[in-house]
Amino acid sequence: MLVLGIESSAHTFGVGIVENGKILANEKEMYKIGNKGIIPAKVAEFHARSARRVIERAIAHAGVSLRDISGIGYTRGPGIGTCLQIGMLSAKTLAYRLGVPIVPVNHAVAHIEIAKHFSNMKDPLAVYVSGGNSQILKLENQHYAVLGETFDIGIGNMLDNFARAAGLNPAWGSTVAKLALRGKFVEMPYTVKGMDFTFTGLLTYATKQIGKVPIEDLCYSLQEVAFSMLCEAAERALMLTKSKEICVCGGVAQSDRLRQMLALMAKEHGARLGYAPNEYNADNGAMIAYVAGEALSKGYSVPIDKVDIEQRYRIEKAKV
Repeated sequence: MLVLGIESSAHTFGVGIVENGKILANEKEMYKIGNKGIIPAKVAEFHARSARRVIERAIAHAGVSLRDISGIGYTRGPGIGTCLQIGMLSAKTLAYRLGVPIVPVNHAVAHIEIAKHFSNMKDPLAVYVSGGNSQILKLENQHYAVLGETFDIGIGNMLDNFARAAGLNPAWGSTVAKLALRGKFVEMPYTVKGMDFTFTGLLTYATKQIGKVPIEDLCYSLQEVAFSMLCEAAERALMLTKSKEICVCGGVAQSDRLRQMLALMAKEHGARLGYAPNEYNADNGAMIAYVAGEALSKGYSVPIDKVDIEQRYRIEKAKV
């Protein structure tokens, strides 16, 4: 079964093609945020301009033709409404033209499942760290149960917000990570409650120190404190579930430092850490195609007139 997946939840318009679990293509174009962040209307316009070009590149890279496609997947949510809308309309148009089934995919589920695929893990504790969300999850009865999560903003948004406040260009967490390599630790607020955590107090404090403390020290300390909070909550969840596998996934899972800290914590409990290559931790169409392919192989799809988006599509609502 040859499945095409479309990801458009935020700044990336991605198209992946998967055949029976094997990734044949993973093409994307990303909106350049500069130091201003994401402006939903502008990103949606970018996606609309990019859609055909990225789809054609994916088809060419996979070495197939459009008529070979036997199923379509798309990101239903969560995400930015205008961006999700472009991906949904693109997927719906393709499914209608080709006469093939279509599958709505939860963005967070796709991140976890592609990480499990590359890590060869069956039932790990999942640490999902993205721009819009941060959660600790475990699969129970075909749904991911939320064991812990952020009370306010996702860790990715927190890092990006700090980058914008500091005037970094591009205003990404990856820019913060580069500066952190030259930094020293300064004390910052630390808030973990059981297996939940909050980042706004940390962000507010760090932002107020801009111009007073070297930017490298702020970047280093912001990362260390935020990642330590995640590790503490994840360690509690690991002990509760007695899992011997833990996977980290989502855009922030590209962080070498976070993976290093989680690996150390996992080792102390006799557990193995897994994650996908960075290409598949970042938002991408292949993860959508992969999950859609798994769903189609089990006979699941939705009628084309029921295709929609849901900006706040909670992971626990999605059947796996």
